[in-house]
Amino acid sequence: MSKIDDGNKLEIRLLDASEKQLLQQVVTIHLETFQGFFLTFMGRGFLTQMYRSYCKHNDSGLYVAFQNERPIGFLAFSANLSGLYKYMIKTRLFPFAWYSIGAFFRKPKIFMRLLRAFLKPSESKRAEKYVELASIGVAPEAKEQGIGSELISRLVEDTDFDRYAYITLETDASNNDGAIHFYEKNGFLRERMYETDEGRKMIEYRFMGEK
Repeated sequence: MSKIDDGNKLEIRLLDASEKQLLQQVVTIHLETFQGFFLTFMGRGFLTQMYRSYCKHNDSGLYVAFQNERPIGFLAFSANLSGLYKYMIKTRLFPFAWYSIGAFFRKPKIFMRLLRAFLKPSESKRAEKYVELASIGVAPEAKEQGIGSELISRLVEDTDFDRYAYITLETDASNNDGAIHFYEKNGFLRERMYETDEGRKMIEYRFMGEK
């Protein structure tokens, strides 16, 4: 339990996959936070399956921030991204395929982007173990209250840096000053810049824990 500046209590805990109503509220926060992004275009059903997988996979999780018992933010992470995607394909192939077909008919060129997204974990395997901060979002009405920083602090506190070399994340390099400032303010250091097949410029950040 922690408190934010306005005195309202903030609770952060891992979400259980059985909490379906809360999971839908997390999806709503995602849709409100990431308007115009690829995963948002895939739709509510796709996002529901994805975040439920984070909850159920042993090496992954979904933190939810509650203010006065109302969910206002979330953070999805995985310590085995390749294993998470294999789990998604093994246990939720048909639901993912169903929602992907709908997105494909709305925008056919989405197919290659989706294929690359599912191949990405195997392409980014590394010798060291690490934790991936996959997604973080805060409800629009709760912005600028330090909730995102509290979510990151919880992830850092729960990460065993004797077992994992670092926490990593990726974000857009262009027209993204707010997010860049946010991650750097919270202790993430730039590791590299690269460009995706679609020409999207990205920054990889790492948080190195104290040994």
